[in-house]
Amino acid sequence: MALFKKEKKLDFTYSLFPNIQPYSNSYIKTNDGYKIYFEECGNPDGLPVIVIHGGPGAGCNPNMRRYFDPKFYRIILFDQRGCGKSLPHASISNNTTWHLIDDIEKIRIKLNLKKFLIFGGSWGSTLGLIYSINFPENVIGMVLRGVFLMTIKELDWFYKDGGASLFWPERWKEFVEMIPQSEQSNIIEAYHKRLFHESKEIREKFSISWLKWENALASMHKSIISSTPPVNYALAFSRIENHYFYNRGFLKSDNYIINNIEKFNHIPGIIIQGRYDMVCPPNSASRLNDAWPNSELNIIDFSGHAMSDPKISEELIKATEKFKNYN
Repeated sequence: MALFKKEKKLDFTYSLFPNIQPYSNSYIKTNDGYKIYFEECGNPDGLPVIVIHGGPGAGCNPNMRRYFDPKFYRIILFDQRGCGKSLPHASISNNTTWHLIDDIEKIRIKLNLKKFLIFGGSWGSTLGLIYSINFPENVIGMVLRGVFLMTIKELDWFYKDGGASLFWPERWKEFVEMIPQSEQSNIIEAYHKRLFHESKEIREKFSISWLKWENALASMHKSIISSTPPVNYALAFSRIENHYFYNRGFLKSDNYIINNIEKFNHIPGIIIQGRYDMVCPPNSASRLNDAWPNSELNIIDFSGHAMSDPKISEELIKATEKFKNYN
């Protein structure tokens, strides 16, 4: 099935758009004590696109503004609960998938958006899909990268011996040797104890270790293995991500997304997936594409998980350009 009824040949170099600054930024205050940061860039009268960052807990960065033509798109970025510029920092209180879905709705209503395009990668793809299950009438389409369906199988791949550890044995060894051998059968639980320990030193030590394991596997093109991430960023990322994974994403079933795909299968989607994505392997993207008749899947050779991988960036921009022609 063709996704785009009037597709034009694009005479375009697929590189990041120039740096831009927000024309507006503010906070939404929730009833349970959070301040959710959001910003708007590009064309105030353009096609709205909401960028949903990964993690959970990663926060947005200015480069995410550069995947969209600022003359065409009204680009909306926000930091999910507890991370980025949202407050309180690194908090997990009332921080679940369903709170995040509600926050997206609050932003949509605040900005008077009838419908919008979703742009999300990794956990951002998960949240975008779950939002579309619950509010399909608000979604124009989706551009998704590094698909993560929030299943036990995916978590086992990354946090149990015999998955990603087979490809990065030296990094896996560093990651698990932080934990007593008696607890190594459940790394998520073992780290959970330490990421929420009463000792600040222990919380910081294990937050950096958790983040470094993920960073080590994220990209094929830029090594960030040896760098030590800033402690404040590591605390938010690691504590929030572990909190979500420890609670299996707060979903009602292990295959919640695939089981509910009929709710949004009329919505068009473009899926960009790195062939050698060690964080979110391509089989999840393939499963999603097989179940979603109005989607197209582009598996990109010689690419990993990070949106900054050159070929991934190129395909993401190609996708946002393609959505200009959708009607």
